[in-house]
Amino acid sequence: MAEGPKTQMPARRKARKRALDVLYEADLRDLPPSQVLTTYLDRIAKPRPEHLDYTIGLVEGVAKHLDRIDELIASYAEGWTLERMPVVDRNLARIAVYELLYLPEIDDPVAITEAVELAKQMSTDDSPRFLNGILGRIAEFATR
Repeated sequence: MAEGPKTQMPARRKARKRALDVLYEADLRDLPPSQVLTTYLDRIAKPRPEHLDYTIGLVEGVAKHLDRIDELIASYAEGWTLERMPVVDRNLARIAVYELLYLPEIDDPVAITEAVELAKQMSTDDSPRFLNGILGRIAEFATR
């Protein structure tokens, strides 16, 4: 009998992880996220996972509001420019800021925690604290 994963990753976290994959690739290759998303979706086997709709919404939302999102991240990232941030952190921040500003159904602490959790798995040791700080400041700004 095959053993499954010890803890199942929640569907929305999987969706965020997939959105991160797409945004990361778009960022590294300097391509529009929508173009990378199309290629990414073509590679996914049918039937597609249910959480894929949330992934698509995140990627399209980040792409649509990228200038505003990046402006906020840049202004709240004390001592950091967007270019200096690790690519993973920059794109996790983009996803979370999109959720904070444009998805009222996602509670602010959830958006922040999800970004921090993915950073723990996929980025540097300093990334969770860095993202928590930046996203906390942006969430405060967004609720004013």
